[in-house]
Formats: sequence, C-alpha cells, structure tokens
Amino acid sequence: MIKTLSKPFKWFFKLEAASGLVLLFAAIIALVVSNSEFADIYFSSLNKYLFIGINNFGIKLTVIHWINDALMAIFFFFVTLEIKREFIQGELSNIKQALLPIIAAVGGMLVPALFYIIINWGDVETLNGWAIPSATDIAFSLGVLSLLGKRVPISLKVFLTALAIIDDLGAILIIAIFYSGDLSTKYLILMFLAFITLLVFNRFNIKKFIPYLFIGLLLWDFTHNSGIHATIAGVLLAMTIPHKKQKKDFSLLLKIEHSISPYVAFGIMPLFAFANAGVSLDGLSFNILLDKVPLGIVLGLFLGKQLGVFLFSYVSIKLKIAQMPTNANWPNFYGVGILTGIGFTMSLFVGNLAFVENMQYIDGVKIGVLTGSLLSTLAGYFLILLTPNK
Repeated sequence: MIKTLSKPFKWFFKLEAASGLVLLFAAIIALVVSNSEFADIYFSSLNKYLFIGINNFGIKLTVIHWINDALMAIFFFFVTLEIKREFIQGELSNIKQALLPIIAAVGGMLVPALFYIIINWGDVETLNGWAIPSATDIAFSLGVLSLLGKRVPISLKVFLTALAIIDDLGAILIIAIFYSGDLSTKYLILMFLAFITLLVFNRFNIKKFIPYLFIGLLLWDFTHNSGIHATIAGVLLAMTIPHKKQKKDFSLLLKIEHSISPYVAFGIMPLFAFANAGVSLDGLSFNILLDKVPLGIVLGLFLGKQLGVFLFSYVSIKLKIAQMPTNANWPNFYGVGILTGIGFTMSLFVGNLAFVENMQYIDGVKIGVLTGSLLSTLAGYFLILLTPNK
C-alpha cells in the first residue's frame, strides 16, 4: 500500500515541504516589517480599500479582506480538491487505512479546544476563540519533517498528511457552522441555485473549467453577501469538480489541482502569512502570554494537540481498531503528534473570524499562535531527531 502511494505522495510532500519554508520566511519578514520604521506603512496598506470591477459593478474591500476572503477562498478550493481526491482514491478511500488519521484528527481537534475552553471559561468574548488551537498547518508541519529526511518513515509522512487534510475538513465545518454572521435569505437562495447549477455541470461531466469558474465567481459573491464566510464558496465549488479514478480517464479535478498548486503554495499562502503574522512586539513581556487568549492558544497547540493525537491514536491501536504506521515507533510517532501543534495559517485564519468584532484580541491570537507553533516545531523536531529509527 505504501509503495503504491509513495510516487504521487513524494511529489505532494516536496511541494508542501518547500512551501512550508517559504511560509516561515514570509512570517519572519512580517514580524520584522511590523516592528520596523515601516510598520505604519505595513498596517495602513493592509487596511486600504481596493475596488475591483467596472464602473459601478464590482466589489470594494480592504486589502486584508481581499486576501482573507477572496484569495483564501482559492486556498479552500484547493484544499477541498485534495480532500475529495483522498476520499475517492487516496489514503482516505479505504476505511481501514483512514481510521488512524481520522481518530487522531478528532483527538487533535477536541483536546486543544478543551484546553482553550478551560482557560477561558466564564468569558463570553474570549471563549469564541475555542477553535483556534484545533487547526494544523500542513505546509509548516511537512516542512519540518522534510528537514529530518529519512529519519521519518514515509508511512508517518502519509499519516501526518492525511491527519492534516481531515483537520482542514474539520476547520471548514467549524467555519461554516460557528463563524458565520447574520444570514440573508435572498443571497442564500442565490447560493443554492448557483450550487445546483454546478452540480448539473458535474452530472453532465462538463470537462472545461470555464463554466465552473464563471458560476463559481457568482457563488463567491452570493456567499460573501449571505452572511456565510466567503471562503465556503471555494469549498462548494471544489465539491462539484468531476474526478475519474482510472488513470486513462481525464480528470478535471487532477488537472486543476496540479495547475493551481504552485500558485497556492508559493503565492497565496506566503501572502496570507505576510499579511496576518505581523504584530508589534513593542512592550512585549512574558506576562502577555499569561492573558487568557494567548495562554489558551499556546496550551491548546503545544499540549492539547500532542496529547489529543497521541492518546486517541494509542487507544485505537491498542484496541486494534487501527494499525500503527509501517516502520514507525512510539517516540517518532509522538514527535509527529507534537508537530500537529504547528497551527500557524489555519489558526490565524480562524482567529481572525473568531474575533472579527473584538479586534483587541487579535494581537493576542497572533502571539499565542506563533508561540505555540514555535514550541511545537522545536519539541517535535528534536524528539524525532534524537529518536533512533527503529
């Protein structure tokens, strides 16, 4: 099974690993710029309004909203294409193969959220950020694994990828259910009609992307105005893209996925990191990490993630519900569990949604996510590095 998966997976892993390093570079630049003489230009540029359209027909949003609402819709479109492919013919298509990463992902979402809720219990405003530490950044986590080379068996890389993909699916559901605003019936109906149209395209196996793209743009606009977060439009569009299992058959899904993956990995994601990782460190002290929001995030990412992933996995393996990844041992398996605490991109994204009406907590979100992700990176990397392969 591993040999069959290894060829396409190695291509995917190299892409995600390289993009993880680019993400790290973008985040470092954001932190440097936001704490330099260019800080005012950095923050004011992100809050400038940008109109895209013709005459009176178009949309006017701030630069940061174009990035977080429009470009991230493309990211979620790409992620959902991956999820769909995995469920049709990949690591998640066989229930026995999929059980371990599914169970681990559930633990990795529930336990961090519990940590955050315990720290923020009784505060209605900060409690809304419960989902922030539940996310895993697939690019960053795989980027760290790439630095460890052959010390990590490919089965663990497959496990981490599958877990992160399921994690992304969970994040999508959380965003759709818990982080939507006041709903507009008119635009919800228009959303539904656009989605039905896309399903008709799929039913008739339309193999050109242009019709999907045109309706998809309308779907994004309707979703943006409906009260549901605009990125969900990318999810709905990806669900309707046709895919064929057999290699000899043309797959529009695979064509699109391969075409846009470099732009997502090396364009959209670094731009998101640059726009969202910037935070002023002026007057920063250790006491800030003891505030409820950053403390809940740090504990959730660094402790909650590793405990949730490992304990749920350990119990399922001991009960013979799932199988241990090939050539893996408990120490390096635990190390991979620690790496799932690298929340970065998705955690920052969820944080922006959780506190869209309480912006005073955003800096705390950034500090908590960066600290929790950094601790998870260092602990996971060195544990695997110092662990014998067998």
